[in-house]
Amino acid sequence: MLTWLKSHLNGGGLTAFISHSDCLQHNMGSGHPECPERLTAIKDQLMAAQLFDSLQEVEAPLVSEQQLARVHPPHYVDYIEACSPSVGTFRVDPDTAMCPGTLQAARRAAGAVVKAVDMVCNKEAPNAFCSIRPPGHHAESARSMGFCFFNNIAVGIAHALSTYKLQRVAIVDFDVHHGNGTEEIFRDDPRVMMVSIFQHPFFPYSGDQPMGTNMHHVPLKAGSGSREFREAVEYLWLPQLEEFKPEMIFISAGFDAHREDDMASLALTEADYEWVTRKLLQLAATHCEGRIVSVLEGGYDLSALGRSVAAHIKVLSDG
Repeated sequence: MLTWLKSHLNGGGLTAFISHSDCLQHNMGSGHPECPERLTAIKDQLMAAQLFDSLQEVEAPLVSEQQLARVHPPHYVDYIEACSPSVGTFRVDPDTAMCPGTLQAARRAAGAVVKAVDMVCNKEAPNAFCSIRPPGHHAESARSMGFCFFNNIAVGIAHALSTYKLQRVAIVDFDVHHGNGTEEIFRDDPRVMMVSIFQHPFFPYSGDQPMGTNMHHVPLKAGSGSREFREAVEYLWLPQLEEFKPEMIFISAGFDAHREDDMASLALTEADYEWVTRKLLQLAATHCEGRIVSVLEGGYDLSALGRSVAAHIKVLSDG
């Protein structure tokens, strides 16, 4: 009854939670922080918080060649396919490796964002969260790096621009690392605005000098926390986004800026992720008919990741 009532009141159904078991088959080796247990921790926390009644679970499809080609040239896709090992692992850079299950997982991850776009634009869901791996925002048009192979969020955005003819799309990236790949793909594209925060100086050692006038970044020093983050949102992100009036918002939702995540040195909490999600939901209600697609990026302390995603999804599903 509760599920039906929320679906009826939302008009466009429940928040879509898009994932696939294939995303668990990507494994870069024992001890690697970008591990299959990340998705398990998220699902466990959502179950513990009794949030699944507020979600519609959807299996991620495989991305098509055409959908990939809007972002990644065929020679790069061919290279990734050629690197896929039948046994063991193959390193595409010192931090990023492929195993036999990686290619299928990467195709599901990109396909999930395409599916999210379709569901939100066709009013089958008011918004969506893609619980996927490998992540994507470091993948450039023709370069894999930073645990990323295909730029999942960029593939979804290109699909939205091409299929639904959107003219103004916003990217919000609050991962602790700069989304260099997303910036490289969309620099100087007037249809796309990107706002972000990230620790700097820090991997990938970019972002402090924006590539285009449509890029609005706030580098944060190690040790920065809630105050610095919320000031960046209030005084840079929101004014830029209000002026831009996006027709759809995409979130590169990395949770590795959490104070318990020892991969970095920022100090955000679940309350910060809840707060920024609410701000973006309000903006989307004003300009986007509520259309938000959120895509998992980083977040490596399993407990902090699960709690942060649950806080983020609760706001989306309550919206």
